[in-house]
Amino acid sequence: MTNVLELRGITKRFGALTANDDVTLTLGEGEILALLGENGAGKTTLMNILFGHYAADAGTVRVFGQDLPPGLPRAAIALGVGMVHQHFTLAGNLTVLDNVMLGSEPLTRARSARGAARAKLMQIADRFGLPVNPEAKISALSVGERQRVEILKALYRDARVLILDEPTAVLARPEAMRLFETLRDMTKEGLSLIFISHKLHEVMAASDRVAVLRGGKMVAERETAQTNPAELAELMVGRKVERPARHDHKIGAPVLVADKVRVEEAGARRLDDVSFTVHAGEILGIVGVSGNGQAALGGLLSGLAHPSAGHLMLEGADIGHLGPRGMIRAGAGRVPEDRHAEGVVGELSLWENAVLERLRTPEFSRRGFVRRRAARDYTATLIDRFDIRGAAPDTRTRLLSGGNMQKLILGRVLTNGPRFVLTNQPTRGLDEGAIAAVHAELLAARAEGAAILLISEELEEAVALSDRIQAIVKGRLSQPISANEADPQRLGLMMAGVWKEDGDAA
Repeated sequence: MTNVLELRGITKRFGALTANDDVTLTLGEGEILALLGENGAGKTTLMNILFGHYAADAGTVRVFGQDLPPGLPRAAIALGVGMVHQHFTLAGNLTVLDNVMLGSEPLTRARSARGAARAKLMQIADRFGLPVNPEAKISALSVGERQRVEILKALYRDARVLILDEPTAVLARPEAMRLFETLRDMTKEGLSLIFISHKLHEVMAASDRVAVLRGGKMVAERETAQTNPAELAELMVGRKVERPARHDHKIGAPVLVADKVRVEEAGARRLDDVSFTVHAGEILGIVGVSGNGQAALGGLLSGLAHPSAGHLMLEGADIGHLGPRGMIRAGAGRVPEDRHAEGVVGELSLWENAVLERLRTPEFSRRGFVRRRAARDYTATLIDRFDIRGAAPDTRTRLLSGGNMQKLILGRVLTNGPRFVLTNQPTRGLDEGAIAAVHAELLAARAEGAAILLISEELEEAVALSDRIQAIVKGRLSQPISANEADPQRLGLMMAGVWKEDGDAA
């Protein structure tokens, strides 16, 4: 197999941190290579060097036999390298065609060649099986459709090597499977692909070869057909990884009760007469395909949305009117869906984020002044207890990997002794080791009597952690079932809206 890409001896440092340490990697023509590693292992840094976002401190990159100048994305694009980032870089107020063309024409051109660009886009979309409406506004597209546009944007620039950073992090499983079918077809058209992923079942299903980074070093390469998920998980973290098991125990009294709650937004009904109960020492799982009301439910339980009908009660007190601060004071904690946008302020330090929701309490403030020493000591305790790696209390939070950022948020919530905890997609984008750590913390909180509502699009996660499960479809909730009785077929039917209407879910 001819190599289309060669990285030799790549080293990259950020101050005292060595993100990539003498990494060598090759990619063959028509090959799908999975780049695997823990959060913070250096995968995205390595791909950013390849695409020219970063310049390596040592080492060389060759694309189709030519040396790639360091730190020049335009040079990478010219040699046929395209990159689809984990967090999309699309302008929501522009059309698909506008986004694809953006930056592809010289500023000196008198008129934009939209007709030719539209024809080229449609030809590429047809060739690679990526149907798209070029005149649709990005803001009106689903997450899966937006990712399709990102891929088309790279192909429009004649990419022959395509890098995809966590391509399924925000996709439901059916969308993810369709994406990988498309990627496999694309290799038949001559493309070579590298995708970064934490999801071992996707790596096994979609790749030809797997390269594993750990601590910035290349520790292993395997032919996919000659390995298995257990071996890959152990290579990733350097030890055997087992997710903790939920054990049956006595469930306590009701803590959070929703009774026929309705939430409306801009005239549209987002939650439609939903009822549920979460007991002390219980995890109630909410499963469903993305976009069926999970965001509205998360907003309701965080104090960001309020019922237009029905009642939301926490230990007998009506909390439906409370905002985020009031919910926290009432004893509700939250692990939000988007840790970057809603969970932390990236430019603030760890200690500032750790006390952000409790800044006005006597523990961390006195006479209007922040007790910085107390805050730093508290954060050091969180770092130690929740194994937040590569950080000190004064570290800027945006420098944390996704898994360590999630551990910070979990620690901030759970050490406050909440009576109720909302966990919304708690392991999205995390590696196997971080997933096991998050699961262990949630089960420990359950054992200590916390009432936990888990919103997850990962069925295996919901079944493993939950005592009972309800499905959400178009803003409505199914009857609850015991997780011990759940199987993929039954959950699939529930997520499709097939359930009995013989009473209110409770």
